[in-house]
Amino acid sequence: MERLTRRAVTTIRENYQEPLVLDDLARSVMMSKFHFIRVFQRTTGVTPGRFLSAVRLHEAKSLLIHSSFNVADISARVGYSSASTFSRRFTGSVGLSPTQFRRAGRGDTLGDPRIAPAPVAGGAHGSVAGTARTQGRSRHPLYIGLFDSPILQGQPVAWTKLDRAGAYQLQRVPPGMWHLHAVTLGARATGDQWGDSPLLVGTVGPVQVGANGCTRVDVVLRREDWTRPPVLLALPGFGSRPARPRAADGACPAGPHRSEAGFRAPHRRAAAGA
Repeated sequence: MERLTRRAVTTIRENYQEPLVLDDLARSVMMSKFHFIRVFQRTTGVTPGRFLSAVRLHEAKSLLIHSSFNVADISARVGYSSASTFSRRFTGSVGLSPTQFRRAGRGDTLGDPRIAPAPVAGGAHGSVAGTARTQGRSRHPLYIGLFDSPILQGQPVAWTKLDRAGAYQLQRVPPGMWHLHAVTLGARATGDQWGDSPLLVGTVGPVQVGANGCTRVDVVLRREDWTRPPVLLALPGFGSRPARPRAADGACPAGPHRSEAGFRAPHRRAAAGA
């Protein structure tokens, strides 16, 4: 089943700009639609539609930094039929508007993101504490936060930054179910604050946090692999590399995509989304 899920992920990553639909993705790996959703989510932690959306927004981040296309062109190139819908989803997931993200990536410090937790309502709160460990060397800050999504996106409900792996604590956490995300750069980081760098990531959740108590959550950060949807939240020093090499103007090179042996790409349809 993992092999079939990997084929579906390959389909998404290589054809994200196409109007992919759930039926076609399921058919490409010879599963029923409902069985495909269960298997995909068990392997990646998210539904095929959410994985596709994350890949599209991650590609948009890369185009904003490495191309001169305007926002409307970029939204179309990553599979959106509406530039306003694209901008709204990008801002909500990345934490900056497309224009702000482009300025930040090109050295405009006014657009440099500052992560702030969402306002906390009154009443009793809990806390989360534990240890963050990394598999692999890192000399960069480590970020840990609680989010309402299994994808690292949007605004955290609690957030902290560590100089290195070790003990952490998140205070004033609203009671509820949250996903703990941790991320840092690996040892081979480039000098470009938005350049291509290996990420070490860790996710635990959903985690139940109660009021007036401390929940213990340990997390291990490992190198990103094919099962993980991209990190969308804008953080200085965290790259936005494209899925495939691009020409200087940001266009994808000519020629067919490389795919696994026996892999059949889905048919194109007029409807968008998955």
